[in-house]
Amino acid sequence: MAENIATTFPEYNIKQDELLSKYTFTHTGGPADWLAFPKNVDEVQELVKYAKEHHLPITVLGNASNLIVKDGGIAGLVLILTDMKSIVVHGNTVTADAGAAYIDVTIAARDHSLSGVEFAAGIPGSVGGAVFMNAGAYGGETKNVVSKATVMDRDGEIFELNNEELDFGYRHSSVQDRNLIVLSADFAVTPGDYDTIKAEMDDLNARRAAKQPLDLPSCGSVFKRPKGYFAGKLIHDSGLQGYTSGGAQVSTKHAGFIVNIDNGTATDYLNVIHHVQKVVKEKFGVSLETEVRIIGRDK
Repeated sequence: MAENIATTFPEYNIKQDELLSKYTFTHTGGPADWLAFPKNVDEVQELVKYAKEHHLPITVLGNASNLIVKDGGIAGLVLILTDMKSIVVHGNTVTADAGAAYIDVTIAARDHSLSGVEFAAGIPGSVGGAVFMNAGAYGGETKNVVSKATVMDRDGEIFELNNEELDFGYRHSSVQDRNLIVLSADFAVTPGDYDTIKAEMDDLNARRAAKQPLDLPSCGSVFKRPKGYFAGKLIHDSGLQGYTSGGAQVSTKHAGFIVNIDNGTATDYLNVIHHVQKVVKEKFGVSLETEVRIIGRDK
C-alpha cells in the first residue's frame, strides 16, 4: 500500500504531511502527502516505479523558485531533487544533476574559464527546472547552452534527449509535454577569459539586485512577456505597484514581481495575480499569462 512508502524505503529521506512552505521561495504552500529527497538516480527510479505500481501521483520539484504551491498542498508523492547536485566539468561541457543550482553551474563554468552561461548567473532555479521551462534572462536562454538532457519517464525508463528533441520554446520544453523528469543536463560552453566572464556575471548580478526585490520572498517573474509588451510595464502603468491582498503584494521595486510581505499564503498570491490580470485586461486589452507554475490542491 502507498501509505507504507516510508517503511518500504526506510533508508530514504521521506516525510509525511510535510509543509511545502518550508521549501518554496514564496514561503507558501500546504502539505505534501509524502515528500521525498532522493539522493541519486536509483532512488528516483525506485520511487517512480513504486508510485506507478501503487497509483500514486508524483510531482517533481527542484529549487521551487518559479512556483506557487496552493494552500491545500499536493496529493501523492512529491520529489525534491536538490540532494542531486553534482556538477562535473569535462572539456567544453559542464554536466550537472537536476537538483544543482543553475547559479552553481555558472560558477563552475567561470572557475574553469568557460563562457556561455553567464546570463544565468542570478537565476535562482535548479538545472532541472531550467530545462523544464527553458529558463532565461538578459537575452540568454537555456536552449542556447544545453546540448542534451538525461530524463526519466513515469515508468522509470531513462533516456537522453538532444537539444532538438527538447523542443525548447519560450518558457517551454518537450519535458513539460511528455511529463518527464529531468535527471541531468549537459551544457556546451566555450573557452574564455576568466576576468571577462566574472565581470559579465558580476554586472548582471548587480543589475538584478538593483531592479529586483531580492530581499523579500517571491516566485520570481510572475507573468510571461506578452507579444509587443512588457508585463512589468503594463502592471506599473496600471497603477498596481503596492497592490496588496493579505500578505502578498505587487512589488514596489519591480512590478513584475509579487512578494510575500507578511506571512502571505498561496491564496493571497493567487488573489493578487487574478486582480492584476483583470485590471491589465481592462486598461490595455492584454491578457497576461502566468509564467510561474501553479500547482496543488485548493484548501
